[in-house]
Amino acid sequence: MSFSAILSASRTTADTPAGLRASLHFAGQTLIEYQARQAARAGADRIMILVSVITPAVSQAVDRLSADGIAVALVRDMVSMVRDVPRDADVLLVADGAIVAQAHVDALGASEGNTLLVADDTRASAPFERIDAGQRWAGVARISPALMFDTLDMIGDWDLSLTLVRAAVQKGARRITAPQDDLLEGRVAIVDSQQQADLVAQAVTAAGVSRTQTRGGIEHYVLAPLARMASAPLMRMQVPAFQVRVSAIALAAVALVPIELLWPLTGFCMLLIALLLAELADRLDAMALRPPPAGALAFATPILALVGIVLAGRSPLAVDLALLLAIILVADRQGRSGEARPWMIFTPASALLLMVATGLFGVLAQGLRVAMLLAIASIGAIILRRRA
Repeated sequence: MSFSAILSASRTTADTPAGLRASLHFAGQTLIEYQARQAARAGADRIMILVSVITPAVSQAVDRLSADGIAVALVRDMVSMVRDVPRDADVLLVADGAIVAQAHVDALGASEGNTLLVADDTRASAPFERIDAGQRWAGVARISPALMFDTLDMIGDWDLSLTLVRAAVQKGARRITAPQDDLLEGRVAIVDSQQQADLVAQAVTAAGVSRTQTRGGIEHYVLAPLARMASAPLMRMQVPAFQVRVSAIALAAVALVPIELLWPLTGFCMLLIALLLAELADRLDAMALRPPPAGALAFATPILALVGIVLAGRSPLAVDLALLLAIILVADRQGRSGEARPWMIFTPASALLLMVATGLFGVLAQGLRVAMLLAIASIGAIILRRRA
């Protein structure tokens, strides 16, 4: 069943009275933008941001979300809310400053009717709104159309989110209790300062990257673990994934120069670093719930790595190897490798590492032959282990 989402973006931060919680930096974007991406990933087909004042940060967040194909609208009053909220679909309600692990948002998205994410009343849940003697609202709720419009008819100047939640409690809404560990470790939280947002981002984004597509070969066994270690510090430093991706492409292009000057090992090492940066950019995007890059941008760095292999080999064998690796690359990136294990997939990074190893012993030509055999074996494994 389709549903829309309402995100609250009116409360100020503890850092400055002029700042909004919605504008706090979170996972490489504003907090309201991350909430919107969570709702869209859970299945929301329309997102409304309830604001008191339209700030430049909120406006720019809407522009970025719209550019990624997420339908977003700003709502400033109850009249607009009544007009824009669908009358035949549930609403996913997210509290101002609430950050919840994606698994909980998905659970609310999959439910139907009035449902609340709640937390037991403990010291860890103190920032949340109390709903009865034993529990507090954990910042996310699913509201039925009937309850939504009954509440809008009598809302007046009351807080929309809290009024809807209290009405849902009175109607006996189903409750999903968040584990205490999620509160203690920051996977369910209300943030009202940049310091809190930075701490919560580490916990929530680490739990959310399980959806990142698994690569094969050296990308899986070497580059991905290195990217995992480097991603958290870079996100805390607010380094944009796009800049990391552009740096990867630039370094890969520069690496072709020493290869052309007959310094292949230097160029190969630079290409491996470029592929690591590309993997890091993919992980930063995944942590921020941004869609993976498509088209030329997604394949630019590995294609430049294949060009480097052709330039170093200077033979038809090198060209054939690059073509086979390109086929494996597409199959790996698009999830068409069937049931082949990661070690069975001979990726560009795997070929480059082999070239470095053989080049150190002065047998680069033999390394190209071995790489060709491994590429053929990899394609064979992908074909033979395809799902029926």
